[in-house]
Amino acid sequence: MLLSVENLIVKYGNIQALHGISFDVDEGEIVTLIGANGAGKTTSLYSITRLPPPEAPRVISGDIKYKGQSILKTSPDSVVKDLKMALVPEGRHIFGNMTVMENLILATYSREKDADLESEYKRIFKLFPRLEERKDQRSESLSGGEQQMLAVGRALMTGCNFILLDEPSMGLAPVLKYELFRTLKQLNEEGMTILLIEQNASLALHLAHRGYVLDTGEIVAQGSSESLMNDPKVKKAYLGG
Repeated sequence: MLLSVENLIVKYGNIQALHGISFDVDEGEIVTLIGANGAGKTTSLYSITRLPPPEAPRVISGDIKYKGQSILKTSPDSVVKDLKMALVPEGRHIFGNMTVMENLILATYSREKDADLESEYKRIFKLFPRLEERKDQRSESLSGGEQQMLAVGRALMTGCNFILLDEPSMGLAPVLKYELFRTLKQLNEEGMTILLIEQNASLALHLAHRGYVLDTGEIVAQGSSESLMNDPKVKKAYLGG
């Protein structure tokens, strides 16, 4: 098992965001967490990547294990550098006053000196040709879809083999959503492990191998993507049927 979340409880002051959830992700899988706003999806990703939340101080109990070892005391930079996990946050959070290329270069700060970065830049531009066309533009001038491509490309330039995405399709035109998800599928076929949070449950379940449904901090359903898509309660609540 690559990642295992075990009875995770997260509190922000007097507010309990997660009520003892457990889920896992195996190497090479695409796993999705679906649920309404406020269900605890983003809290789950922040807890895994060890990022400090923007809210009140976070109190965690339970455990998060990576390859069988607890990572609760792991620093965010070690999650990226040593565990090879990278987060694509909700809202992208690119550096708008920097060019596309500068954003990509910045993501390599923790890479080994002998890393073949030139071939990796070429890989990013092959995945996202629009970024190569705009590599010298300030990233704030990009469209929303192009900014999301840059956010994914920046995560890949950390050298990760496990990518966590928080609402990657938010605000994108349908054609760009499908283009992005085709790229994610390609990355997975090349060996990338993916944990995906996505408001568009249908899109997420069509991409993922397995899924978990979060509702007010609790997992209320889980299983293969096919079984969740055929679950009457999941269909009614999240799939428009």
